[in-house]
Amino acid sequence: MREIDWFPLWLSLRVALVSTVIVVFAGVALAWLLARQRFFGREALDAIVTLPLVLPPTVLGYYLLVVLGRGGPAGRLFESLTGHQLVFTWQAAVVAASVGALPLVVKTSRAAIASVDCVYEDAARTLGHTEWQVFRRVTLPLASRGIVAAAMLAFARSLGDFGATLMVAGDIPGRTQTASIAIYDAAQSGHDRYAVTLVLILSALAFALMYATNRLSSAGTFNE
Repeated sequence: MREIDWFPLWLSLRVALVSTVIVVFAGVALAWLLARQRFFGREALDAIVTLPLVLPPTVLGYYLLVVLGRGGPAGRLFESLTGHQLVFTWQAAVVAASVGALPLVVKTSRAAIASVDCVYEDAARTLGHTEWQVFRRVTLPLASRGIVAAAMLAFARSLGDFGATLMVAGDIPGRTQTASIAIYDAAQSGHDRYAVTLVLILSALAFALMYATNRLSSAGTFNE
């Protein structure tokens, strides 16, 4: 009987947490841009941001491998700063999870921001507030429920990422093996008890996050 190895679960939680912080900041900024600004290429930007939702995980992983590899721009920059390659590290898993979760944050946050009545923002502008102050003091508080829901969706999505993470971070036990990859390995090698344990834990976490998200939505996530 295989001893339970908790490293993949802790790594998945760490990757999901770091990824969520990144995509919330980036996603909310993009959501505000798409919801409140009109500019050339706006729909193209929206399509690019949404693309990870519809691309096969292996295709997304290949794109990331090209960008993060030693020959890619991000890979070269990371190696010049740290002296180590980015692929096959837990940081690469964070990048993969972030790219996969970003569309959820942008879509959900955009809907929340778009639902904020512009009258309140215009009133703040007439009082002399800058655009940043309007966003921080008016838009962000009124859209906060939707943004929190977006963060929980991003965490759940990052927690279970598999395809893209496997391609750029690999399957290195004790280093880059996340819970979803460990489940796959355990199922393939016949370690059913270990696989079931991780499956139940991830399922419970995902259910709790989805339940909390639904509660936020039913409590009035978006202003009507």
